[in-house]
Amino acid sequence: MRAMIGISCCVKAFGIFATPNHAASDSYIRVTLGPIGGVPVLLPAAGEALVPDILPRLDGLMLTGSRSNVHPDHYQGPAHAEGTPEDPQRDSTTLPLIRAAIAAGLPVLAICRGFQELNVALGGSLDQRIQDLPGRLDHSTPSDQKLPKVRTGKAHAVRLSADSQLGKIWTASGQRFRPEAVPVNSLHNQGICRLAPRLVAEAWAPDGTVEAVRVADAPGFAMGVQWHPEYDWEHDALSRTIFEAFGAACGDWAAGRRPASQVAQRAAA
Repeated sequence: MRAMIGISCCVKAFGIFATPNHAASDSYIRVTLGPIGGVPVLLPAAGEALVPDILPRLDGLMLTGSRSNVHPDHYQGPAHAEGTPEDPQRDSTTLPLIRAAIAAGLPVLAICRGFQELNVALGGSLDQRIQDLPGRLDHSTPSDQKLPKVRTGKAHAVRLSADSQLGKIWTASGQRFRPEAVPVNSLHNQGICRLAPRLVAEAWAPDGTVEAVRVADAPGFAMGVQWHPEYDWEHDALSRTIFEAFGAACGDWAAGRRPASQVAQRAAA
């Protein structure tokens, strides 16, 4: 029985009537069927009431990227610039879902907006429009979407900490790499400002932007990356390795194999 992977959806307008739809990019479906080896389960942005019913049915949670930004009310930030895309229904679903999933010990992988949600859900804050801040790189998607490899092209390198979970995953796969220069793509405006107390930064862009984190006290797999490994896993070894490690954790969960610390917590409850 394959693991059931929850995939966070956005609310987007479709069709000539701009009808609200709950949607996730096909790239997350393909990577779930591919190196994760699971069954994709799209999670509608239906609010916190969804959480207690859906969480026990999942073997893993993948938080997706999106053009919308986490609403600043959730981290006491200034109002977004006019025209900034927001998705309050997604916020009301993913933030409590993240907290519940981590509390349960469920494997969690957070990508781009999901990475930012992970930080906010656990008490951190965000910088808005990083490209407007002094001394920072432009991490945003190029406005000309016709540029080749806009999604898969490597925008800059990141530096991994020596004891990073990401580095351990990478070396465990038998691959060799230079942790001070790991090339990644970049398609975001927001980024971590104040790191949540439970998160440990594991990778940084050349301008200091946090690019990867892990949940320090999580009993199992719980990490996030600011870039988009789902776009190039078929050609990029590190991207594929991230999903294979997440898939292995989800497979263990589906088979009833829990991290020892999580089993102990349940026994004491």
